[in-house]
This record gives sequence, structure tokens and C-alpha cells, in this order.
Amino acid sequence: MTRALITLATARVSGEVVPARAQMATTLGFHIILASLGIAFPTTVLLAEFIGLRRHNETAMRLARRWSQAMGVLVAVGAVTGTVLSFEMGLLWPGLMRRFGAVLGFPFDVEGLFFFLEAIFTAIYLYGWRRLSGWKHWASGVPIALSGICGAMSVVAVNSWMNQPGGFTERDGRIMSVHVWQVFFNHAALYEMPHMILAAYMVTGFIVAGVYAAGIVRGRRDRYHYTGFSLGFVPAAILTPFQIFVGDTAARAIAHDQPVKFAAMEYVARTSRDVPEWLGGVYLNGQIYGGLKIPYMDSLLVGFSPSTKVVGWDSVPPADRPPAVWLIHLCFDAMVGLGFLLLLGGLWAAFEWWRRRHLPPQRLFWLLGSLSGLVAVVAMECGWVVTEVGRQPWVVYQLQTTAQAATTNGGILASLTVVIVLYAILGVATILILRMLARRWRHGDADQTDVPYGPRPRPPERSVPERTSAEVAS
Repeated sequence: MTRALITLATARVSGEVVPARAQMATTLGFHIILASLGIAFPTTVLLAEFIGLRRHNETAMRLARRWSQAMGVLVAVGAVTGTVLSFEMGLLWPGLMRRFGAVLGFPFDVEGLFFFLEAIFTAIYLYGWRRLSGWKHWASGVPIALSGICGAMSVVAVNSWMNQPGGFTERDGRIMSVHVWQVFFNHAALYEMPHMILAAYMVTGFIVAGVYAAGIVRGRRDRYHYTGFSLGFVPAAILTPFQIFVGDTAARAIAHDQPVKFAAMEYVARTSRDVPEWLGGVYLNGQIYGGLKIPYMDSLLVGFSPSTKVVGWDSVPPADRPPAVWLIHLCFDAMVGLGFLLLLGGLWAAFEWWRRRHLPPQRLFWLLGSLSGLVAVVAMECGWVVTEVGRQPWVVYQLQTTAQAATTNGGILASLTVVIVLYAILGVATILILRMLARRWRHGDADQTDVPYGPRPRPPERSVPERTSAEVAS
């Protein structure tokens, strides 16, 4: 809903374009969280099961069995929200699909194929807990993880193509030929795909870690919680510096491929050299209020030289500039700043492990850990605001505007209202179901279930001292 309000506040067009953008922002902003969990959570489950099988770790195996139940819920909800998005492409943006449907058909078809594979093998994995041997059961989950990654690549291929269109021949407004692999692996896909997949793994890992860190803060200092935290936090923390590197590479590529978007990200009003970097600040009426100015830094980041020329938004007419550059800039700064905050948490844990071979005992670390999932989600949502709002007024960069792609039918405001209400209900219901599962796990009820994927009954684990449990969690 927040993304819908942002869209309504920043759109500069009339008619059905504003509610269409708001509805797309609402559904995409909700679905992207579930999509991230769908991409990376199966890998987290498989990691726990792998450790359980390889090291005969009963705690890790219990986590894998319980997490697989949550995975089933998330896949089901993600299927609903993803299906809504696929319908919205045609209902809200008929101009886009009418003109470029032949180009976008291939990546959407590929995404549909991997979605079906993911659903099929999810059912096999859940059903096979007591019907397959250990390693065969683990192998049945590998296609889920691979399908999530490949499906994400297919969807990102569409978005990246909208940023850097190519791979087709158009004549008199008709698509005459399509080079499908050039469309799929377009220039922007080379950095958008790894950026999104790494973001999904970070979001998932930190969400998992945050749940168990919150339990540790509340006094549940046992092996079960430390292991759950470590299985989420360690992979996400390891991937964070790689994500920062990919993000830096992507920003430099955007400066070359979409200079006006980059100008909005960095407050570059006029094309010039020796361009400073602005941290924070609000751009209004030609002035920047607040913020920290670092001389020459923007030119240095773009071209590794203070004399690098950076294109400003004065290079295009006002109608071709993104709306609300202050929003794009602040979201970009928030994404980068929160990414470095997560990096700091990972470095803190790594340093403590290097010195004493256990996780940091300080309460501040665990408080930060409990918030790490929320931090990662906010950073990802800010990144999507930069990507989508920064591309405006184009839906396909320099080929078709958002107004040309939007529907002319009425009733979009009514459907937006319905979507906001239904998605709020769906979100609350999902959280309540996951919390119900968590309560069952704490009371041991889930261990007595007769469903095929339920774990066998095991006695509750004793609490262990904080330092010992942290060592075992490694």
C-alpha cells in the first residue's frame, strides 16, 4: 500500500494511468517479498536438511522439516499474488502487450514453465518426508531451488528489457522478428539478474535470522534458536559484500545506459564534470535542502576520475524527466545505507567468530539481528522504487511511454481499492498462519502431526548456555 501511495503522489499524468500505476505498485510491492522467499527459502530448507543428513544434526533436520511447512504456505500465497500480476499485465497495460507482446512472450513462457516445475517438486518434497530415503528426499528439493532462480531470471529479463530494449525488428508498428536470447539476456539483464537474485537470498536469510534472533532476545537461548539464526544469517551475510559490488557495477552501468535515471538518483541537474556526491537531502525548486555534499565523488564513482563528465537531467526536455527526483534519490540512498548496515552486522559477527569462535554476546547485536529482515525488505523495496519510478515517463525506455501503454477503460480506481483490501487481508492471514505454525512448533504439537511431511516425535531440547549454543550453531 505504501508503494501505491508513493505512485499516486509522484505521477504527473491523468486519467487511468495513476490508479493503474498504483495498483501495479501495490501488487508488485507485496509479491516481491513472497517472490524473494520463493526464490531463496527452498535453498535455506535444503541447507538445513543437508547439514542434518551430513552431520547427523538433529536440530538442523528438525528445522528443515518445520521450515518445509512454512515453505508450502509461502509457495501457495506467492502463486496467488503472481497470478494476479500476470493478469494485470494485460488488463492495466494493454498498449504494452499489444505492441511488444511478441517480444515479451518468450520470457513469460519460460517463467511459467519453471513455476509449474517449482509447484510440482514442492508437492513431491513435502509428500516425500517419510516416503523417500534421506538423500533422495534432499535431491527432490533441488529442482525447487533451481526453478526459483530460473523463474526469477525470466521475470527480471522482462524488466531489464524494458530498461534496455533490443533484440527485435519493428516495421510500421509491427514486430517482424524477435531474437529471443537477445531479449532474454539483454544488456541490463547482466546486472539486474544477479542483483535481484542476491537480494532475494539476502532478504530470505535475514528474515529467517530475524525470527530466531528475536527469540534469543526474549530469552530462548537454546541450540535450536542459535542454529536457526545461523542458517539464515551466515549465508545472507556472506552474500552482502557481493551484492554491494554488483550494485555498484549496476549504478555505473545505469549512468551510461540510462543517464537521466542516474541523474535523478544522484541529484545531477546539469551535465558537468567534477560532480559532487549528495548523501540525503531533498531537492525542491532547484535547491537541495539538507544532505551532505562530498566534492568530486560522483564523477569519481562513475568514471574513476574527478574529471569524469556526468550527464544531468537537463539533457532531456522536462516531459522526459522522472517525477519526484527527491524520492528516487532518497530511496537510492536508503537502499545503499541499509545495505552497508547489514554488511556491518556481518562483519561484527565475523570478527567475533575470528577472535573467540562464537557469535557476539552483546544484546545490541541480537537486537540488530532481529531487525535485519525488516531492514533487508525495506532496502529491496527502495531499490524497486528507484528502478520503476526512475524509468518514468517510459514503460519501454525511449520507445513507449507509460501513458501510451496504460488502459483507457474505467474502473481502475475501484479495482485498486479492492486489491488493497484483499492484499491486506491476505497478508494478515499469511502472517497469522505462520505464527500459528510457530506456536505449534514451540509446544511440540507439529512434531505429533500425521501429515506425510511432519517430523517424527522428538523430545524437547534443553536450554544451553549462550556461548556453548553459539559454538554449536556454527
